[in-house]
Amino acid sequence: MLNTPVLVLVETDESQPTPASAELLTTARRLTSGDVLALALAPVSASASALLAGHGATRLLVAELAERACLAAPVADALVAAVQHTGPAAVLVTSDYRGKEAAGSAALLLGSACVSDVAELEVDEDGLRASKLVLSGSWSTTAALGTGGHPPVLAVRPGSVEVPAPLSAEPLAAEPLEVSLRPESAAVRLVSREVSHAASGPDLASARTVVVMGRGTEGDLELVRSLAEPLGAAVGATRVACDEGWIDRSAQVGQTGVSISPSLYLSLGVSGAVHHTSGIQGAGTIVAIDSDSEAPIFEIADFGVVGDVTEVVPQLVSELARLRG
Repeated sequence: MLNTPVLVLVETDESQPTPASAELLTTARRLTSGDVLALALAPVSASASALLAGHGATRLLVAELAERACLAAPVADALVAAVQHTGPAAVLVTSDYRGKEAAGSAALLLGSACVSDVAELEVDEDGLRASKLVLSGSWSTTAALGTGGHPPVLAVRPGSVEVPAPLSAEPLAAEPLEVSLRPESAAVRLVSREVSHAASGPDLASARTVVVMGRGTEGDLELVRSLAEPLGAAVGATRVACDEGWIDRSAQVGQTGVSISPSLYLSLGVSGAVHHTSGIQGAGTIVAIDSDSEAPIFEIADFGVVGDVTEVVPQLVSELARLRG
């Protein structure tokens, strides 16, 4: 275990950290006996600060980037400022679109290493070892990262760790962090931002249960949501479903979409093409429903139902309601 600080980029809503941020803090706490430094890009409420502490954070740095917090370049500047201020052994961010770009930029500015889509982190006598799946999940790779020089910046895949219930803790005192934006960072401004309809439920990247619609649903989004809602699941989709305009592009799961690692993945009418299954490498239990008994999805499924989704899903929803009383 390290005895030096680990820096974690966190996000919160009004009252609590996001699930992905709680995972990062849990990971950091397992890596070091030293400080776990939470870096927020906006003011944090007292309740959210207490939960950050409950998940393992020992200090809270706040860099107020306002609307620029959505942009990767200013986030990279904030990470560099936090590293220069605290001297951590490693930096952890969430492996999403912004996180991966910010991690790469920060590592370049620091002259250090960067690994994205990390699924597992551990400490050995030489430093850190970061493992990930590559080539559509056909290979597992491990990178050895020294911690004696500039800290490596690691983008950790959501869903990689189980998060225990937070401990009871007092809110952390916020420490303001001054960030000097590079000219190229300051030259970009956010014009507009909106939450898509597909993202109105649980966050797809960090959801513990995901229901994915494929070609076999024939665009019946209400059918998909009828199963997702009682499960508290996020709704995802294959590329075909997005290409057909059945659901917003932000819901796409796979090689050119979102990578997910839910505990439970349910596919409805999904054939299981490799460009989709490469995005579910970290899924726990996989349940597939499809009318084609030869569909590739059944080769990786833990449980499979060969049948018409329009007949199977209503029966499943009805049975769930019965079991819940």
